[in-house]
Amino acid sequence: MSDLITPGLVALDVHLGATAHDVITHLANQITAQGRATDAAELAEHALAREAKTATGVPGGIAIPHCRSAAVTAPTLAMARLADPVDFGAKDGPADLVFFIAAPEGADKDHLKLLSRLARALVKKSFTAALREAQSNQEIVDLVSEVISDAPAAPAPAPAPAPADEPAAAGPAATQRPKVVAVTACPTGIAHTYMAADALAQAAQELGIDFAVETQGSSGSTPLDPALIRDADAVIFAVDVDVRDRGRFAGKPVIQVPVKRGVDEPAKLLTDAVAASTDPQARRVPAASAQESADTAESKKESFGGGLKRALLTGVSYMIPFVAGGGLLIALGFLLGGYAITDVADAYLGENTLWNLPDAGLAAYLGAAAFKIGSLSMGFLVPALAGYIAYAYADRPGIAPGFTAGAVAGFMGAGFIGGIVGGVIAGLACRWINSWPVPRWLRGLMPVVIVPLLGSIIASGLMFLVLGGPIARLTVALNDWLSGMSGVAAAGLGLILGLMMAVDLGGPVNKVAYSFAVAGLGAGSLVENPAPLMIMAAVMAAGMVPPLAMALATVIAPKLFSGAERENGKAAWLLGAAFISEGAIPFAAADPLRVIPASMVGAGVTGSLIMVFNVVSQAPHGGIFVFFAMNNTWPFFLLATVIGTVISALLVIVLKKFVRKAPSAQAQPAAAQSAGVAA
Repeated sequence: MSDLITPGLVALDVHLGATAHDVITHLANQITAQGRATDAAELAEHALAREAKTATGVPGGIAIPHCRSAAVTAPTLAMARLADPVDFGAKDGPADLVFFIAAPEGADKDHLKLLSRLARALVKKSFTAALREAQSNQEIVDLVSEVISDAPAAPAPAPAPAPADEPAAAGPAATQRPKVVAVTACPTGIAHTYMAADALAQAAQELGIDFAVETQGSSGSTPLDPALIRDADAVIFAVDVDVRDRGRFAGKPVIQVPVKRGVDEPAKLLTDAVAASTDPQARRVPAASAQESADTAESKKESFGGGLKRALLTGVSYMIPFVAGGGLLIALGFLLGGYAITDVADAYLGENTLWNLPDAGLAAYLGAAAFKIGSLSMGFLVPALAGYIAYAYADRPGIAPGFTAGAVAGFMGAGFIGGIVGGVIAGLACRWINSWPVPRWLRGLMPVVIVPLLGSIIASGLMFLVLGGPIARLTVALNDWLSGMSGVAAAGLGLILGLMMAVDLGGPVNKVAYSFAVAGLGAGSLVENPAPLMIMAAVMAAGMVPPLAMALATVIAPKLFSGAERENGKAAWLLGAAFISEGAIPFAAADPLRVIPASMVGAGVTGSLIMVFNVVSQAPHGGIFVFFAMNNTWPFFLLATVIGTVISALLVIVLKKFVRKAPSAQAQPAAAQSAGVAA
């Protein structure tokens, strides 16, 4: 696997600029000049975006900028030994050894393991000393290749065995050494994850602490032995992302910090963890921790608005499978049994079987079954929305109170608005109850009995006694307004939804529009209230436009796009057809001021046309592959989508031809940059 780094990817004792931006840009150009990436600017952009999240400088004069990028064609290491050290954010000063780790989007685990081995080796002083003394590019390649090819992943150090002539300690003395477990994880999962793990392991060995660590990185993760977790005195979470299966550590004293502190201050973290293990007031991993628990140490307090947005998106994401399966099954029921199946489905299923078919035949019976299953699935829409909103606030103990509050909202006719309100109340109530200081003997009952019971009483009681009636009246008024919408008003709503779907391509604004459409599906019906189904169709068609438009533009005017963009354009056809708006993100990231406005125009037109054409969709996802869920309106769905796609494609071509980017220092020829390396 020595092909990860070659002499052409090494630069010794060179001046690459005064900032991390300069160094990363230069190394990205060097990687591209060696044929390991297709677009230096895109690679540098992704690496700088990763750098903006967490500085990659680590103690010892080392920096490890790294990223995943579609521009990378092969896993690559580029190394520079700087004549003038550059600040990469390390506490002990600037870095003179810089390793740029570039991984493709789909890098296999074997390559990622090798990259992680390099990161682990960089915490060893002997290895970095050898790098500083190397006299040639080939010597650097040999040193790195030896480390990544032969060095096994460093395990957590085992406790030192007792000498053979001394009896093993027994009783209390055998437990004198503190026991600490840790989890390390960074957003990319390539470098800091493993460096933090090894830094903590080395510090634990020096401090005489029994230690075990779980690295939740890109090259895979082996969960800690449950026995180690059970016996641990404390836990360290050195992470920049959510800890997988955090509930395993429930009740343990916890120190939670950004992953970089695991590299910079491993001894301090271990000392703090040992101190927390004997402090009855220390923060502990809650038995029910929300995804971004306010109880975790050194985490930022989440604003109410931020928490509400996260909870709503969580609720919608868990609700979608109910809506998707239910909507498609209802559409299949109509396809097999006709629209009259709504009136006869219960009778067919109650009085007939496969061996005693109704007079209408097998298709009608199967249609009745599909319709009924779909209707029952859709019946969970509001309870699931409320249940998982509560889950986002209070983890598992919030699910039952949230589902119950959602069911009450449905019973009272409060619809999805009532579900949202009930879920928020249930989640906040459960989180509050779970924060109560209770005796240790009662702690085990909190998540399974006390929190769900009291949370259900509070949330559902408020829905029944105070909030349900007013919210039900508001829901009726909203449905009446949507049902009565036509002409300019309908087209205007479609335009707004289309613009929202394209403005950030899967981001928060896009998710708001999509969530609004999905949440309303439960109140929609083909005959009595088609407006929610029209809104769903408008959102889905508008979301298909950006990737389809970029794909079409790369075909019409390929010279206006880079090689990587042309390749992305091929994939964007399928992504767009399946309603995956994120297929346009690579184009928007490279040229946002031209791609996003062009996408918004076409998506807005499509949203308006869908509403004007009265197109409906009973499915919340799937694009053209769920055409049967649109009944006889699907040709107009295709027409509106094609019109918007053509408009956006032509507009982005015009903008790229006649609205020029400002010159960039990053655009200098890669060959010139490469010559600078050799100088």
